[in-house]
Amino acid sequence: MDLTETIAYYECSAREYAKEITPLPPEPRAAALDRLMALVPPGGVVLEVGSGTGRDADYLEWLGATVRRTDAARAFADIQAERGERVALLDVVADDLGGPYDAVLAMCVLMHAGHGHIDPVLRKVTAALRPAGAFLVSVREGQGESTGPARMAFWSRAEFADLLARAGLGVEWDDHHVDGDGDAWITFLARRATT
Repeated sequence: MDLTETIAYYECSAREYAKEITPLPPEPRAAALDRLMALVPPGGVVLEVGSGTGRDADYLEWLGATVRRTDAARAFADIQAERGERVALLDVVADDLGGPYDAVLAMCVLMHAGHGHIDPVLRKVTAALRPAGAFLVSVREGQGESTGPARMAFWSRAEFADLLARAGLGVEWDDHHVDGDGDAWITFLARRATT
């Protein structure tokens, strides 16, 4: 799955998308972010893949993290720059993630990587984490892949948990919820091994 079309879609629709985002994370997401922060040391550094409007980064910083905000779409970086935030351009499929980080956050973004790219992406996440570093990720539940313009891949809970395990990430918690649009999401909190 090539991300070019998906990134172009978000370049064109970021402003409209931003109008739909609430200033604070909805309760299920806030609870997941709280779980992540319980595993991040004080002042720890979190890489956020796909920062979008920056809502989750704002929340994590409010809780005491230092967040490296990234997005593949310059339009989202521009939206955050308007309020003084710096967002690095990062294509999770093509680019190095840097690190090491205390945690990596990828909410509602890795479904765009597709089935063909997800294994190497998850291996990059593992490599970017410190030993015992945490990874919070949400993916769409279902089967197969959708077509453009914002292509998506879908997984079952068991399938994605297996992908995480193959990448060296042990699942510590997971959750299933259906959003206001009727879309089913699975959220995982996983950790890199300590050795």
